[in-house]
Amino acid sequence: MKLSLRVEISASVSTAVVLLISRSVSIALAFGILASAIAFLAIRTKNNINEAAMTAAWPEVIDHLMSGIQSGLSLTESLAGLSTRGPDVLRPAFTQFKATLYGSGDVGQAIQELKSKFAHHGSDQIFEALIISKALGGSELLQILRSLGDFLRQDLALRREIEVKHGWVKNSAHLSAIAPWVLLLMLSTQPSTAAAYSTATGAVILGAGLVMTGIAYFWMNRLGRLPQTPRVFVGGSR
Repeated sequence: MKLSLRVEISASVSTAVVLLISRSVSIALAFGILASAIAFLAIRTKNNINEAAMTAAWPEVIDHLMSGIQSGLSLTESLAGLSTRGPDVLRPAFTQFKATLYGSGDVGQAIQELKSKFAHHGSDQIFEALIISKALGGSELLQILRSLGDFLRQDLALRREIEVKHGWVKNSAHLSAIAPWVLLLMLSTQPSTAAAYSTATGAVILGAGLVMTGIAYFWMNRLGRLPQTPRVFVGGSR
């Protein structure tokens, strides 16, 4: 289901439900806007979770590569094998890598396509090490992969620790942002409240509330956002 369709459905359903509860068009529209924003943010949060799962999978990729190389497989065979025994979240990309590799026979091109697809600092370092090793026949590939795996695991552990410590702050901020709207929904069952917010002044107050809620939410997320490690090997190997 497309993002715009999900947002529209959330807004329509919320507007209809609140309209039945409050009998106030202005309150219903305000909750419709709020619901569409929540639906959009929920989908974006899901994408962030998928991205985090992909980031956490790179140390496992290194383990599979090292295991394959140590068992006598070539680097190319170890990479192609990730399409079936690698982390689930990465298997589709390595399946495409395998198809590209067998179609063109160019390992460097197939790895560069993987690098462009993932566009992540951790995968950049892995792929650059593989490209250099393939080109120069580096005998230190296992040691490089082992050191890189340790570094990525330490970075993930540190980020998870920080995210856990900040999690309760974010959750408190989310509850603080939504609490006034829950209270408004409860009060909107009273005819006097619905009548008050059905006026022009009430509509302005609702609009101002939506704007301030949005500002507070994005400000909170900006303060709690962890800095991303910059990509170093953006231009590829030279």
